[in-house]
Amino acid sequence: SVAVMIERFIAIYKASADNEVLSEQVREHLVAGRVNEALAVCDEHPGPVSGLLANGIRNRNLDSDSIERAMEELALRETPLLYRRLGVLDTIITIAPLLGLLGTVTGMIKSFHVVGSASGLNNPNAITGGVAEALLATATGLAIAIVTLVGYNYLTEKVKEIIADME
Repeated sequence: SVAVMIERFIAIYKASADNEVLSEQVREHLVAGRVNEALAVCDEHPGPVSGLLANGIRNRNLDSDSIERAMEELALRETPLLYRRLGVLDTIITIAPLLGLLGTVTGMIKSFHVVGSASGLNNPNAITGGVAEALLATATGLAIAIVTLVGYNYLTEKVKEIIADME
């Protein structure tokens, strides 16, 4: 979970770096008629927004509908790349509490086996060991899910911002 969040944070950070500044610089060059400089600015900035702007500039000889369609097609190809591996985080968010619950059930089963044995009630440490296992499993599952959920929501919102910039 942490590895995926770090990788996605770096990738999304690079994709979202200075999109407003980029758009303003490209606009200034285009208004002044400096198309090559506008393309150079796009090429200097990594990310889907710069690629989308460069695509539109390179297709400037087409009619506006064709330019728009080309840019939309590129945006449709870029969007899944931004969401890459976020499904892994979503799965971890879902499965971690379930694994914690499974650990809770197995810990409680161990406790009940001790109670059900002939010497079970005479050995309270064995009973509390199963309960402790159950509580640790629950806490671990919830902690993993909570941390991952915070990271997932942050990254998802950043992706939505980039998509809004692309639009």
